[in-house]
Amino acid sequence: MRIKNAKTLDDIARLAKVSKSTVSRALSDSPLLSLETKQRIQALAKKHNFSINASARNLRVQQSHTIAFITPDCEPNFFSPESMFGFEILGGIGNELRSLGYDLLIANVNPLDTTSINSYFGSGRVDGFIVLSFQTNQSIIEKLIELNAPFIIWGVPMSGFNYCSVTGENITGGMLATQHLIHIGRQRIAFLGGPPDDLTVQHRYQGYENALQEARRKPVSKCIVYGDYSYASGLDAMQKLLKQAPDLDAVFVNSDLMAIAAIKVILESGRRVPEDVAVVGYDDVSIATYNNLPLTTIRQNVPLAGRLLAQNLIHYIKTGEVTNVTTSVELMIRKSA
Repeated sequence: MRIKNAKTLDDIARLAKVSKSTVSRALSDSPLLSLETKQRIQALAKKHNFSINASARNLRVQQSHTIAFITPDCEPNFFSPESMFGFEILGGIGNELRSLGYDLLIANVNPLDTTSINSYFGSGRVDGFIVLSFQTNQSIIEKLIELNAPFIIWGVPMSGFNYCSVTGENITGGMLATQHLIHIGRQRIAFLGGPPDDLTVQHRYQGYENALQEARRKPVSKCIVYGDYSYASGLDAMQKLLKQAPDLDAVFVNSDLMAIAAIKVILESGRRVPEDVAVVGYDDVSIATYNNLPLTTIRQNVPLAGRLLAQNLIHYIKTGEVTNVTTSVELMIRKSA
């Protein structure tokens, strides 16, 4: 369809074959776009004598000072009382955004229908997005890339893309947990991971495997199971492990919540923790300390991760500089191993 008079952002967007938000950025000389894209759109706007009203631009382009935290609506338990990880990382995000002069909005997005992201970003309601990779369908990240929206993820970024991320030293964490179990004399060490297609989980498994190889051991398939970070999946996975490998004497679990579930199953089977089966968790959220049996775990300072997510996203929005930050981890030895 030919547009004789381009009077709106939508008109310029159709002419340029880009999104309305991309036009807004080009006409405000945003650093988030390439010089070639900006010049092409600016030339179209000049040709049609189009310009953005200053007050409208303030409403539309990166002026909301609000950041959206995306939680897929397929994860109804993310903000349940059992999900301390979610609360702790969100607390860090919210506190840091407030100190930087930004508000936080919770955006519930259906991974199978990501059009709602358009309504948040295209309308200027939010300036950027924070995403947790382990709970996010790849389609959400792909949509954010398509919209050229500022965003940052917690987790390992997908290869072939250039976007902001904060993650922990997952390979190191897997090694520390497994090395500790080897050091205390455990011979048959199981791995209870999060979702197997999550790069974070794959890196923790690599650390587990590296530590075994250093001790001249090999992973045993019967000693490897996966959950989804929830308490219920921890129960199911630990029951499966005990059936498959009843002689196991240790388990490295990829989250504290699943580790506490695993301990419950071990105790109910008549075994003792740590005498018969030692358990190491991951994250060091508050329940790790206050559990009836304080949990030996890998600490990755979840509130700090939240603050870093906020800091680096705002830095990207202001400068266009992509950052990939890795936080350190440490072994916290308590009673379970």
